[in-house]
Amino acid sequence: MVRKIIHIDMDCFYAAVEMRDNPALRNIPIAIGGSSKRGVVATCNYPAREFGVRSAMPVAQALRLCPDLILVKGRMSVYQQVSRQIRDIFLRYTDLIEPLSLDEAYLDVTDSTHCRGSATLIAEQIRRDIVNELQLTASAGVAPCKFLAKIASDENKPNGIFVIKPDQVMDFTATLNLKKIPGVGPKTLQRLHHYGLKTGADVRHYSKAELQQWFGKFGASLYERCHGNDNRPVTVERLRKSLGIETTLPEDVDGETACLEIIDGLLPKFEQRLQRAEQLPICRQGVKVKFADFTQTTVDLSCQQLTPELFPSLLREALARGAGKPVRLLGLHVGFSAPQKEQQLSLNL
Repeated sequence: MVRKIIHIDMDCFYAAVEMRDNPALRNIPIAIGGSSKRGVVATCNYPAREFGVRSAMPVAQALRLCPDLILVKGRMSVYQQVSRQIRDIFLRYTDLIEPLSLDEAYLDVTDSTHCRGSATLIAEQIRRDIVNELQLTASAGVAPCKFLAKIASDENKPNGIFVIKPDQVMDFTATLNLKKIPGVGPKTLQRLHHYGLKTGADVRHYSKAELQQWFGKFGASLYERCHGNDNRPVTVERLRKSLGIETTLPEDVDGETACLEIIDGLLPKFEQRLQRAEQLPICRQGVKVKFADFTQTTVDLSCQQLTPELFPSLLREALARGAGKPVRLLGLHVGFSAPQKEQQLSLNL
């Protein structure tokens, strides 16, 4: 059976919520998440993007590109509430929902009887529901598999829909720019170009074995994607794999002592978050350090419970990797191990 997958992606979600709640922000460039010049842009609206402002960009750089940029402090509790409202809309059409973040999700509507069973009509109706009930816009991609649905949702942004029918898959992937494949970043793209690979059609000239020889495990995945194959199911339950906390410092700091004081300040809030999280077994803990030049490193250590006494040695190793560079961000994190499934023993009598 051919699957029917929808990828819904809200348009500049945090910024859209702020513009909805404060109409004075609608037609001016705004950025969310950067409360100071040392912060990082979480997202921005489309007027800001016209100046080249992008998510994850340092606020100082964003302000150079757009001097009139308005910085808006994020309201995570509001965004979470709106995200729940969006999920409630999804549930009217299917219970096979895989959230990727607060503002995007995969939906499997293969067996849905809504809208005469048409995935395209369901996606359109979901978008209308979001506009009518929440005064927000979403873009949608419809395809027979997850990776194509995700790519499709970006084709007609903002407030658009793009459909890839089963008989269009091979033609679409032939002309697909490889940089659009999720997980292909600048360094990977540079390696692909080194081998003359720019589109799906280029990749199809080579066997899976050849691609694996050049790119390892990624080569096999690249082969499958460029042939339109992605058998990953929409996963309803997603176990938390890690939990962390971090802070961007008002000013760069030097030295282990100053960094330890900041970590001591983060610990109480981090422990509170752990208490509220699912009680999964801890398998590692670590520190994250971002230096003044924006390079970063993490150091982890295996453990069975959070042990604050380990953080100083982890921090010391991370700072050593920076060779004395000032620090602009510090973070703590733990990793969780998956719960072991109970195994049923049978006796042959």
